[in-house]
Amino acid sequence: MFKNILHTEWLKVKNYRAFWLLLSVTAISYPGINTIFYLSYDEVTNPKGTGARAKMAKLLLGNPFKYPEVLHTTAFLSSFFTFIPAIVIIMLITNEYMFKTHRQNIIDGWKKSSFIWGKFISVVLVTLIVTFFYVIVAFSLGNMVSDTAAKEKMFEQVNYIPLFALQVFAQLSIAFFMGLIIRKAFIAYGIYIFYSFIAENILGGFLKWKSKTYGFDYGQFLPFEMSDRLIPIPGFLGKFNEVDYKLSLAAVDKHIVYTLILTTIVWLFSFYIFKRKDL
Repeated sequence: MFKNILHTEWLKVKNYRAFWLLLSVTAISYPGINTIFYLSYDEVTNPKGTGARAKMAKLLLGNPFKYPEVLHTTAFLSSFFTFIPAIVIIMLITNEYMFKTHRQNIIDGWKKSSFIWGKFISVVLVTLIVTFFYVIVAFSLGNMVSDTAAKEKMFEQVNYIPLFALQVFAQLSIAFFMGLIIRKAFIAYGIYIFYSFIAENILGGFLKWKSKTYGFDYGQFLPFEMSDRLIPIPGFLGKFNEVDYKLSLAAVDKHIVYTLILTTIVWLFSFYIFKRKDL
């Protein structure tokens, strides 16, 4: 059954140009954003260009693109573009409603749960592809920038690879859920982008401000914030507020648990809702 589901999902995207176009945009955006930040860093810290000020900046910032820090830095920067594969996932599920292929799958003998398993597999595969893009960028930059001594530390922060994968999978799962319940592609795109970029940031900022009154940061339980905190700000930015930076690093383990719980709930609800929905 697994092979049948996988083959069917492949047939749905094999000749779907928009799918491959958006994956290509993701593949370009990851090296793009990281290269832009690296060139900006290099310009600021290049002693030949700016003298004593550059030496001071380099002393303060270190080199966030050398091993082992490059895995953390590129994970953080790449995470800003998770909305692109999220649009891919919304597109895949809403197309099922648009072209009635979900109904055809059931007519062909699939169980409703098999259909959701198909989409689960799709989300996992897109997550793996996106993580692969990130890994290629991280190790390419690391090998380009690092000296021999730094390369000996290349695997010290390799934990950011599974953390990045979990963050992407969690956020793509939310995107899938939105597409599943909304069904209309452009409405789902709009709600996803508005909530993830605007609404949750406003709400998170408000809850962080009110945490002084409550004595507790409830903003950490917002859907995207849970997985966003899997990858704290890179070490060179953490130097400006070391206390908060160390707290954010210490909080990663509990946010792994929160993210896993939320993602499990999202998929359980997806199975439940689709099973009860009329086709």
